[in-house]
Amino acid sequence: MKKSWPEKMADKPNLPKILLLERGFPCYNAVHKMGAEEGNSVILVNPSEILPYMQAVPPGKLSTITEICKAIAARHNVKGCCSLTIGIFIMTIANAVVEMQQEGVYIYVPYWRTIKADGSLNPKYPGGIEAHKSLLESEGYPIMKKGKQYYVRNFAQFLV
Repeated sequence: MKKSWPEKMADKPNLPKILLLERGFPCYNAVHKMGAEEGNSVILVNPSEILPYMQAVPPGKLSTITEICKAIAARHNVKGCCSLTIGIFIMTIANAVVEMQQEGVYIYVPYWRTIKADGSLNPKYPGGIEAHKSLLESEGYPIMKKGKQYYVRNFAQFLV
């Protein structure tokens, strides 16, 4: 039987886990861009550690996967965190929030205020890119299109 989004959001018993960064890691390039070098400690965390960062983004501000990773790494006193798992868990949290709301359970998570590291919108959020765009525009964020992708214009000025 397929798991619901809230079930997928549940903490994993083997996390958090600290690993040494290796060149072959799927998130190596992104973590390296954040300042971690091969052999540095990086952390993989549970969705419950990401949730408060997403909940804390106030109206008029945005966060990115990178900002959340940096905050989590600092909290655990390591050089980086796996941006791949953070990205997966951010998408999972967004879908879980919407699924819970559809079932009458309300949890405050303005997930649409968490965008990708380059300022682009997340096509894996509930309703896809159009829904993400609509939620951001409804709060006054300027959206621009480049090629097939949408971005928040000058997103860095909105970062928490």
